[in-house]
Amino acid sequence: ESLVRTFTPFYFLVEPLDVLSVRGASVIMNCSAHCETPPKIEWKKDGTYLNLVSDDRRQLLPDGSLLINSVVHSKHNKPDEGYYQCVATVDSLGTIVSRTAKLTVAGK
Repeated sequence: ESLVRTFTPFYFLVEPLDVLSVRGASVIMNCSAHCETPPKIEWKKDGTYLNLVSDDRRQLLPDGSLLINSVVHSKHNKPDEGYYQCVATVDSLGTIVSRTAKLTVAGK
């Protein structure tokens, strides 16, 4: 058995950027990761994984980007504003985490 491990490239092609949005707009946080084995992409907001399966406003796009439909923002409810990170995982290699991107929602 060979102990030589070939290095498999696994890296982000695109990482999310800070976004300024307005209430009711749609936002895309871009993310795309490269590897021979397609990575599993997940998103964190403020350090917590988003459950996108049961989310009717937020969805994972085929390239790994996050689409937020109709940003919600009121004085007491700001579920979309915050800090987002894209997390890419390949089981045999591990996990890489993108830079942190801030979503700010402008007031009136």
